[in-house]
Amino acid sequence: MPGGWAPPQNVLQLSASGTVEVQQDTLTMTLGTTRDGTTAAAVQTQLKAAIDGALAEAKRQAQPGDMEVRTGDFSLSPRYDRNGKINGWQGSAHIVLEGRDFARIAQVAGRIDSLSVMNVGFSLSREQTRKLEAEAQAQAIDNFRRKADELARGFGFSGYTLRQVSVSGNQGMPVRPRMMAAEAMAFKADAAAPVPVEAGKAAVTVNVSGSVQLK
Repeated sequence: MPGGWAPPQNVLQLSASGTVEVQQDTLTMTLGTTRDGTTAAAVQTQLKAAIDGALAEAKRQAQPGDMEVRTGDFSLSPRYDRNGKINGWQGSAHIVLEGRDFARIAQVAGRIDSLSVMNVGFSLSREQTRKLEAEAQAQAIDNFRRKADELARGFGFSGYTLRQVSVSGNQGMPVRPRMMAAEAMAFKADAAAPVPVEAGKAAVTVNVSGSVQLK
């Protein structure tokens, strides 16, 4: 096109990815209880007693990184009769145990008889995620370069130069989670019996896409 813009020639669009799969290394377990009473103050007092006892037991075993303890959600609401009048109160309170020492967390949860297991989840720690991101990124870049070289030669060119590239990733996506949440929530521990938990795997994926100039 004389005097006009000419589209680029021999430009190839392609993408590649790298995925690293690993066992999830962080357990988050939520323990909780519900209480009913005739007054809000009575319910709040019962919840506080249950949570204070649970926190005291959990904090004795707490270790930074291995098992950390924090309070969770707290709610208090009125209960109504058929005439719309308040005839009582109900509330719930939770604590959260989280860390990399699954055995410690499971054992502590089994010792706390004032609370029940409400939720069990697994994830990757930040340290593990950063490490896997670096590995997946290196893998994705290597796959991109190899794919570009193979395609260039397949189209009859001797090689390529990089024109544009973008990198994106999915962090800690679950692959085969085995949370055993139903078993854990239905579990009623005897004294010191650990709550059953089993982690699944997660994958960190990095995608590299872009264009190359064939030469």
